[in-house]
Amino acid sequence: MTTLIRARGLTRRYPVPKTGLFERRSFTTGLEDADLDVREGSAVGIIGESGSGKSTLVRLLLALDTPSSGTVEFDGRPVDATASARSLHWLRRQTGIVFQDPYASLDPRMSVGRIVGEPLWALGVEGDRRARVREVLEDVGLEAGMADRFPHEFSGGQRQRIALARALVHRPRLLVGDEPLSALDVTVRAQILELLGEVRARDGLTLVLVSHDIGVVQNLCDEVVVMKDGRIVEEGPTEKVLLQPQVAYTRRLLASIPVIDAGSS
Repeated sequence: MTTLIRARGLTRRYPVPKTGLFERRSFTTGLEDADLDVREGSAVGIIGESGSGKSTLVRLLLALDTPSSGTVEFDGRPVDATASARSLHWLRRQTGIVFQDPYASLDPRMSVGRIVGEPLWALGVEGDRRARVREVLEDVGLEAGMADRFPHEFSGGQRQRIALARALVHRPRLLVGDEPLSALDVTVRAQILELLGEVRARDGLTLVLVSHDIGVVQNLCDEVVVMKDGRIVEEGPTEKVLLQPQVAYTRRLLASIPVIDAGSS
């Protein structure tokens, strides 16, 4: 299986605002010297406490933020986060992302059809774009006719399906979920989890999933990465890491986080 994403030495430091005129500039570290390989077709879960660097890592992988040092390659091609938006179209065409809040991530002034279809127009994807929007809405369990409605007319679970449709409409090779299930109730969470599994199997997607919910990672991911204080402290096959953790922090994390049976209804 080929490596789709290769990250080496990724570090992100943020300047701390000065409180005095003569104070020396200082920095806080969000991510420190992270190495990561994501194999094509795999599903990788990233777990850790809040502030451990999970979201920082995925933002750097997708060139949504610029690393202080380190490199990212996508399918062997260097990713330059400082490049222009147009220069990064090739990466945007290959990737999609679903965020945590299914309402905040959708523009309330735009119809569902415009929201879902926006990547097609922005990336210059050819073909019948409106037909593709209708198709992907049905793929995520919504009706094609819902394209004319607006986000406030939908439930939280339906809005997350809309966000997923937008992430998938341009047929990316990589789907990233940054806590995509945490704002949903248990029943809806199980439905979206099942949908993610179906979409991944059908389209051969590579998945990177940030989650606090160990049950979600256990159900969906082949591999798991454990983060603490901006560093990757353990990684490996999901079953091995969750059942036989080698690092004390991983054992404490597994003991402290409630496990939700994502398959229950």
